[in-house]
Amino acid sequence: MALHFDRPEYARRIKAATAAMEAQGLDGLLMFQQESMYYLTGYDTFGFCFFQCLYLGADGKLALLTRSADLRQAQHTSIIEDIRIWTDAAGAKPATQLRDMLESLGAKGKKLGIENQSYGLTHANGKQLDAALDGFCKLQDASDLVNMIRVVKSPAELKYVRKAGELGDAALKAAVRKTKAGADEGEILAAQQGAIFAGGGDYPANEFIIGSGRDALLCRYKAGRRALGKRDQLTLEWAGVYRHYHAAFMRTLIIGKPTKHHLAMDAAAQEALAAVEDQLVPGRTAGDVFAAHARVMDEHGMQNHRLNACGYSLGAKFTPSWMDSPMFYKDNPVVIGPGMVFFAHMILMNSEAGAAYCLGRTYIIGQKKPEPVSKAPLEMIIR
Repeated sequence: MALHFDRPEYARRIKAATAAMEAQGLDGLLMFQQESMYYLTGYDTFGFCFFQCLYLGADGKLALLTRSADLRQAQHTSIIEDIRIWTDAAGAKPATQLRDMLESLGAKGKKLGIENQSYGLTHANGKQLDAALDGFCKLQDASDLVNMIRVVKSPAELKYVRKAGELGDAALKAAVRKTKAGADEGEILAAQQGAIFAGGGDYPANEFIIGSGRDALLCRYKAGRRALGKRDQLTLEWAGVYRHYHAAFMRTLIIGKPTKHHLAMDAAAQEALAAVEDQLVPGRTAGDVFAAHARVMDEHGMQNHRLNACGYSLGAKFTPSWMDSPMFYKDNPVVIGPGMVFFAHMILMNSEAGAAYCLGRTYIIGQKKPEPVSKAPLEMIIR
């Protein structure tokens, strides 16, 4: 069995989830977020692109409804013992089969939480589920129930986060070695991903970002590659990934000589990141972090070039994105606490000048100050 934590760790997580359910008056929880399933049981799959649901009862009982392709996946990677299969067929109604499973578990007439906000529950499947459970039980949105438990990492989880940080550093070193005038972006991207795999890491929950020239101003992945010019800029966003735990990073590398815009952006980004670090302590809020970022950026005249968010929580995430909640944006009231993990990114994009500069790394929140999971220096990288 490919479990990445011991059974007492899973037992503690399930106990925390059932306690949260009790606090909300729930008799059970219907999970569609793959992150919740992985966190509570170890179940590791991308099969959530089809209908599947993990049920957790108030008594801690687990039952999974999935497809036949994921039967052995659940058996090999999770602590789930009650695994039921819905049948692929023309006119298949997995929502009805879920209702039947719930009835066999004594959930009829009960109040159940449901993860409505989930990539694993499409609108069409949600409508079928509502119809199947109409009059059978009472549903209450509980999309954040497990998420709010996941946001604080255990010591065992933090070991994986630190390992992900080491892999992220290895990926940066590999990229820097490949970066020079004439280098192909594909070679740089391959070097980064290869370093992570060679270190025992995993696929990320979303694509790495790579862009040079004017495409350095993009903060999403796009298809297509180019060779670096003699005087160029290269934006990279990547994550070290270990057991699905992510440590994300962002840098803009300069090829040749930096422009005056790059130098001004670097000064702003360095000062803003330092101000953000001062807020990454217990008792501050996610909104406080963004306010520090915005204040410094605006003092440097970068208000038209910065974003309206400057980071987010990280953890064990699945496709399509490694971004987790909470996020650093204006007035976000979520209070920061020890054991949380955040990626702070200082992203600057000057469309008029065609210049970009990005600086970001991942932190573990400690009792008094944040712990960067990267040992890489923050100064501008010039190749």
